[in-house]
Amino acid sequence: MIYKLEKTGQMVQYRILREEEIERGLFRSFLRHQDVTKCWRRVEGEWVIREDPFVDDWSEADYETLVSCLRNTVATSGFVYGAFCDGALKGFVSVEPGLFGSRREYMDLSSIHISEDMRRQGLGKQLFQAAVDWARGKGAKKLYISAHSAVESQAFYRAMGCVEAREYRQDHVEKEPFDCQLECRL
Repeated sequence: MIYKLEKTGQMVQYRILREEEIERGLFRSFLRHQDVTKCWRRVEGEWVIREDPFVDDWSEADYETLVSCLRNTVATSGFVYGAFCDGALKGFVSVEPGLFGSRREYMDLSSIHISEDMRRQGLGKQLFQAAVDWARGKGAKKLYISAHSAVESQAFYRAMGCVEAREYRQDHVEKEPFDCQLECRL
């Protein structure tokens, strides 16, 4: 699919990524950088916004892990979908194969990231919708998201219809204890 961005007029191509193209060079024009100032935190059972300034960016080791994880997602029949501007990857989403949860109704939206230079232009919405469509087609009733707690990130997920997950996936909680555990009904 090819879409024209309303704000800039740039053309964006969306497509499924193949395992062999997922390598470090794919991310050469991708800017992960995010200046975070406020985050959602659970305090005494209530969600509150707290000042917690930090810079979120990926190291080379993080890129190596990302490449390995995305390649594994494709190799195990999961979904990896990208957004490209002028041939450069500017956003991607991944969904892991297999249903889980007490009712086996969840699929794991394992990543969704937009390059800093392309945020707030609709790429995230398109990628999220592609993940929803793919998971629904595989029999899922809900997407599970262990989501970054930054206020801006949470605003995006809320706009997509996400709410706090009814069931928490313990491995996600242990890996990223400050993430917000969300679900999106399909």
